[in-house]
Amino acid sequence: MNIRILNSREDLNATAAAVIASLLLNKPQAMLGLATGSTPIGIYRQLVEMYRKGQVSFARAYSVNLDEYVGLPPEHPQSYRSFMNEHLFQHIDIPLAHTRVPDGNAADLAAECAAHEQAILDHGPVDVQLLGIGHNGHIGFNEPGQGLKGATHVVDLEEGTRAANARFFGNIADVPKQAVTMGVGTILKAKQIILVAFGADKADIVKQAFTGPVTTECPASLLQCHPNVLILLDQEAGGWLI
Repeated sequence: MNIRILNSREDLNATAAAVIASLLLNKPQAMLGLATGSTPIGIYRQLVEMYRKGQVSFARAYSVNLDEYVGLPPEHPQSYRSFMNEHLFQHIDIPLAHTRVPDGNAADLAAECAAHEQAILDHGPVDVQLLGIGHNGHIGFNEPGQGLKGATHVVDLEEGTRAANARFFGNIADVPKQAVTMGVGTILKAKQIILVAFGADKADIVKQAFTGPVTTECPASLLQCHPNVLILLDQEAGGWLI
């Protein structure tokens, strides 16, 4: 793993965006594995600015998202499809037909999970997968447990995860109890992984994930087994690694 501790969140966002832009310049048809939540917003803002300046194009690229809440239609303001449209897709030249966010409102969720895997097979492998890390070590929505599923699947969200996301909904009662998520096996098939974390509240789990044992009780620790992982941290998140 390549662990970099940067001086500021702005440096972190710029570094991640530069890696993604460089990939697209060298491989315009690349498949991007994208994430949601507060962590990647600044990275997407940087990519939008680079696109507006003519420094990068997404016209031939494909994207696949990590996850989506079960039960939210795509047009729901807190769906991850809405998130991606708002923060990235509607500001760049990627064809929406080239983007895939799991449909958490599908009538047949098992079929939707299989379709998500097939889309990655059809246009992948994922060239670079962007990740955040949850306070309990989850990546995507793969929660800690005695075992983890490899492929895209439906997961029950831990109460701590729902509580952390309640700020987007206003009330924890409104946060869905399940999500569709890429499995850890699918994530680990990406050619490169970029994990981003910032803030002192992530310092403990960052240390546990990347200096502790590899265990399904901390899903992010499985990234230690991947040959090409870039960990980008600000000073606070990397405080226990200095």
